[in-house]
Amino acid sequence: MIRVLLNVPAPALRAGLRALLSSDGDIRIEDDSPGGEAEADVVITSAFHGSFPDDEMDAPSSASVLLLSDVPPNIRVMRHSSRAWGILPTDASAEELSAAIHALSQGLIVGAPALLFESEGEPLSPGPLTDRETEVLGLLAKGLANKQIAVALGISEHTVKFHVSSIYSKLNVANRTEAVREGLRGGWIAL
Repeated sequence: MIRVLLNVPAPALRAGLRALLSSDGDIRIEDDSPGGEAEADVVITSAFHGSFPDDEMDAPSSASVLLLSDVPPNIRVMRHSSRAWGILPTDASAEELSAAIHALSQGLIVGAPALLFESEGEPLSPGPLTDRETEVLGLLAKGLANKQIAVALGISEHTVKFHVSSIYSKLNVANRTEAVREGLRGGWIAL
């Protein structure tokens, strides 16, 4: 059971979110009344004042945060949060909200690509990976085999194996699934 706290200012928005999420049997909405002392796995908020809402929220520090906003936040600030986080537009469907909550409960970063990736021309840092390793990781996330990655990038299969090994080492992981999970958590790739 995923415990969700609705930390939104408008009663109508809280009621709407509660209604949208009521069809998912794996989600339980916690007491969202003002002053309520609810424990939550995921907190949904629409309040955002230019920085990640860690200090602004009455929620456990271990809870993941889902921001509902049509304005791209400062992703660089959010990426340094110790929480799993996500961002969806305010017109997100019930299915999108539910999928985001499930992903956040697993510690993944989620969101609409238009809100996750900056459009200022300055790309997000690939973290510890080179640009080519980030490309390889993105293709790993799509489920491609080494041979398919080699064809897609126009490199040899041996070179792909070298990049995969380097990715494992830099991300301190043992397999493709863990590498993709770390890439998603770090915000270096998107599905």
